[in-house]
Amino acid sequence: MTESRPNAEQSEYWNTIAGPKWLDLQHQLDLQLAPYGRAALEAAHPAFDESVVDVGCGCGATTLELGKRVGETGRVLGVDIASAMIARARATAEASGRRNVAFECTDAQTFPFARASVGLVYSRFGVMFFADPVAAFRNLARALRPNGRLAFVCWQSIHDNPWMSVPMMAAMQHITLDIPADPHAPGPFAFADAERVCGMLQAAGFTEARASAFRTDMLIGGGAPLEQAMDFMLRISPLSRPLAEVDAATRHTVIEAIRRAVASYEVGGIVRMPSAAWIITAQKEARP
Repeated sequence: MTESRPNAEQSEYWNTIAGPKWLDLQHQLDLQLAPYGRAALEAAHPAFDESVVDVGCGCGATTLELGKRVGETGRVLGVDIASAMIARARATAEASGRRNVAFECTDAQTFPFARASVGLVYSRFGVMFFADPVAAFRNLARALRPNGRLAFVCWQSIHDNPWMSVPMMAAMQHITLDIPADPHAPGPFAFADAERVCGMLQAAGFTEARASAFRTDMLIGGGAPLEQAMDFMLRISPLSRPLAEVDAATRHTVIEAIRRAVASYEVGGIVRMPSAAWIITAQKEARP
């Protein structure tokens, strides 16, 4: 039975389904997502000696990068609801010798951050899974000092992201997929409407909320050729579950349809597919 906590459903999903996949594919995923994380970091402007919270830190790649940028006297706390990913992050930090980062397996929507304790809240694709985004951002705002900053990257609509829509459309020619009735439900594309997101931030106590488009070719699997890219996509994709539930002949048909659809994106031995994200920035309201 799913627990009756605000993000219990997402916690169960990331601890039982998504998290183990990310652990297996961490290297490829970090390479694939690095350009988006860097774009959000440049917008965040982490400062020397600053304290930072990294929301949805996963296996800790962004937390460690933030730790480098704020220097030895700065502090970074990475938070995530996936316990195995946090364990990996701690082990990686320990092995790297970086002592100015720490990790909590917790829900950023409800965690009792010390009030007015940090200058920056950052996230690489970690904020779209809150059951109540306004409550979550309000909680994060409490952690920020007056004039503290928020910066994160989130996906634009699925239609603006062929890396997801192309395989899905190919599969839907042969199998029925469950499409969430609520486009704003927690999930990768929940923050596709930038105007709505900026409105939520304002409701949570932020000012100067802005969205900037970030478009680039996604290097599938971190820069893999077609067959390796296909294996990566099928393992990490939401299609993995429905494909596991159909007979072998149907599964073969669907995979071949996806391969044909994706093949045209292989250029120079690397599968590159267009992507579109938002870089969202905001500031905590200054108080006298």
